[in-house]
Amino acid sequence: MAADQVPVESDGLALARSVNDHVRRTGKHFLPKRMLLRLSEIRHRNAGNLPFLHAFLDCLLDKHEHRFWNRTYLSLPVLELLLDGRRPATSADRMATLLMADVVRFEIGAASGSREGPGRGRPDPETVRTRLRHAVRFVAQGIGGPEAVDLPSRLDGASRSRLEDLADCLPRLPETAAWSWFDVTVQPVYVLHDEYFFIRVLQCHEMLFTAMAEHVKSAVLALREGRPEECAGRIDDAAAMFERAAGLFRTVATMRAEHFSVFRHYTQGASAIQSEQYKRFESLCGVPPAPRLHSTAFTSVPAVRAETRDPGHDTVARAYLDLRRERGSGGAAWSRLDAALRRLESRHQRWKSAHRGLAARMLGDAHGSGYTDGVPYLTQGLENRLFWQLPLTP
Repeated sequence: MAADQVPVESDGLALARSVNDHVRRTGKHFLPKRMLLRLSEIRHRNAGNLPFLHAFLDCLLDKHEHRFWNRTYLSLPVLELLLDGRRPATSADRMATLLMADVVRFEIGAASGSREGPGRGRPDPETVRTRLRHAVRFVAQGIGGPEAVDLPSRLDGASRSRLEDLADCLPRLPETAAWSWFDVTVQPVYVLHDEYFFIRVLQCHEMLFTAMAEHVKSAVLALREGRPEECAGRIDDAAAMFERAAGLFRTVATMRAEHFSVFRHYTQGASAIQSEQYKRFESLCGVPPAPRLHSTAFTSVPAVRAETRDPGHDTVARAYLDLRRERGSGGAAWSRLDAALRRLESRHQRWKSAHRGLAARMLGDAHGSGYTDGVPYLTQGLENRLFWQLPLTP
């Protein structure tokens, strides 16, 4: 596609689709400079009043403009425009389910040869079955209720017709103009098959942490209103999200380490250490100790660090201690809350341990793409606690 032939229309979606097709064929890292300059001009002239086009181009031009990082690599500015601000936790959880449903469709399409793109380095059939099994389980957990019954629990020896039937059972995107932008939210830096599913899984993680942060905000509010039992319910909602998040590592484990190392070479500067929603979740549980707050973990997310250091920043730990000083520590409601906080702490620790184990397998001795020490950094992070200020005895 020549730079002077880039189509522009009322909302920019045709442009985004055309460019995204090019990205899928070549990798964002290898886009021609002439095209990037033309797209930069289009953004300057046309995108001011077109939020989806502006967000799309903001992500696409990140490498060209030397501001490549986690948010733009994962197209989060576009995905966040699709979230329902009235129900942020539910909306983000639903988004995670739709993202993983897209992984299932992508893998089914690639296995049948019907998906567009070169499909370089496609996994073998056994790997595809394992990946689909984990992905379908994640989708079923997100759907819940009677709808999940149609999703098979096992895919061993699945035929093409059965896979096509599976695709028909998956949740579908809302049929609105805005949701048409969902399809252009994967901008791989290279051309290997596994990067598509890798990006989608990282997006799922971001959505789950968005939902967790909202649950914790609600927990703080419940405590401030003197309702520790309701707070316990919101904390348990966040803990359940960690169970889903831990399951994502099993899906990522189906990726071949040698392929990961190839496309990872072009992702330097974008790293999970820059996850704003994870740090926001952590800082809503309790203000981290000074060494962590001043470490790369938080200096990598300056906006969240500023929120955390604001004197008015409220947390579960602060609200908990204030309410206990006011009311004392007895009663069934407090016992339930303490148990919920311990569960969330425990599941957070298990999630970090699983993350470290996967990183050890994929990275070995390599440094992290966010300029950390890689696995040693994650090992050190195992010492961190969410509720280090609270006397949560077993």
